[in-house]
Amino acid sequence: MKIKLFLLLTLCLCVSAVNIFAQKSKEKLNPEIQKMIKEISAKRIEADIRKLVSFGTRNTLSEQDNPTRGIGAARDWLFAEFSKISAECGNCLQVEKQTFLQPKANRIPEPVSLTNVFAVLKGTSDSTRFYVVSGHYDSMCTSPTDAKCDAPGANDDASGTAVSLELARVMSKRKFDATIVFMAVPGEEQGLLGATYYAEQAKVNKVNIEAMFTNDIVGGAMKFKNSPDRNKVRIFSEGVPSDETPPQANTRRSVGGENDSASRQLARYIKEQSDKYLKNFTPWLIYRRDRYGRGGDHIPFVERGFAGIRITEPNEDYTRQHQNLRTENGINYGDLPDFVDFEYVANVTRVNMISLASLANAPAKPKNVAIVTARLTNDTDLKWDANTDSDIASYEVVWRDTTSAVWTNSVNVGNVTTYTAKEMSKDNYFFGVRAVDKDGNKSPVVYPRPAGR
Repeated sequence: MKIKLFLLLTLCLCVSAVNIFAQKSKEKLNPEIQKMIKEISAKRIEADIRKLVSFGTRNTLSEQDNPTRGIGAARDWLFAEFSKISAECGNCLQVEKQTFLQPKANRIPEPVSLTNVFAVLKGTSDSTRFYVVSGHYDSMCTSPTDAKCDAPGANDDASGTAVSLELARVMSKRKFDATIVFMAVPGEEQGLLGATYYAEQAKVNKVNIEAMFTNDIVGGAMKFKNSPDRNKVRIFSEGVPSDETPPQANTRRSVGGENDSASRQLARYIKEQSDKYLKNFTPWLIYRRDRYGRGGDHIPFVERGFAGIRITEPNEDYTRQHQNLRTENGINYGDLPDFVDFEYVANVTRVNMISLASLANAPAKPKNVAIVTARLTNDTDLKWDANTDSDIASYEVVWRDTTSAVWTNSVNVGNVTTYTAKEMSKDNYFFGVRAVDKDGNKSPVVYPRPAGR
């Protein structure tokens, strides 16, 4: 009897594996995404980076009324460039300056007006669902409050700002279900100030930001052009949510989930989607909120309950970051464009584009996903609310071993709101659910909470 049961379970697992492989092999690549991959231009990215560098300094405290130097000149050029992109697509973008008065703070000796610059590509069918992609357009020398020194900031972070601009140029020619915001923020070097203001306003106004990408130091430092990690870009994501409440923490400690925040599901989604389209460049998942002792503009978003990740190059050249321009002991210091790999930035832009397009084309994530704990059984009962998307087709249940870093198995369960995984104990696996539309677009995975019934 035991031998028969073993053979039966083995056969079921083999059939399941075949079904999973068949599902993956049936996934079709989106032809518009393939076109956009080719349209992303390293030459345009280079021109944008060199233009931003030409303003001499973009220190947050630098001049705001000089037309050729300082952060004000950079701000106005970005607004003009987004406006030009919008004009080329029939005014398809809503281009805005979001100005606010930043009070005196640790790196702000006197109150100063700061301005976020962004362009909104409104969604066609689910316009209240937002995806934000950003780079910071300020720069700094060794001192964050030195507003006079030359601070070219080519890699940190003209590179990330150029990503936002190039995405706006390419993606504005298309329509997406959900809304995409292409943004450039100031004050990152003084304490994530522009991003904090935008995130706080979004929270106050109950904006449904499903995901936030910050691109910061994505220039592919030329010093490491022969690195074995050259064809990777790091995706940082937090595990335990920054806004976790004490009851949520108690639940997590009880049943797990340290590795399954919304931000971490977003990171997995980025890798999954990018790897479908790009063969020689891949996201490298880093399961940390950010680097040691450092921080990025995604942090104000995750602290307010939005999913957010940081994208950055795998090897950083610290002789270029936050350095006064100089030669010392035979070493050249300073963040100049000649030390940026523009084709690398283009590949990072492609990772962003593939992920954003996939997200904005996909249905919204299913809500109220839960594992039902009422039955004491070796089965796993899952439930969720039906999506309101007009083109919803089905749902996919995914699972993995508890020691696995990524989802390894999946099954399409149809257009239902409950599913029982037979002979698969919830104690032995991690499960998740995502929505699928009629074109095969998939939402990120939602990790279930325990529910009594």
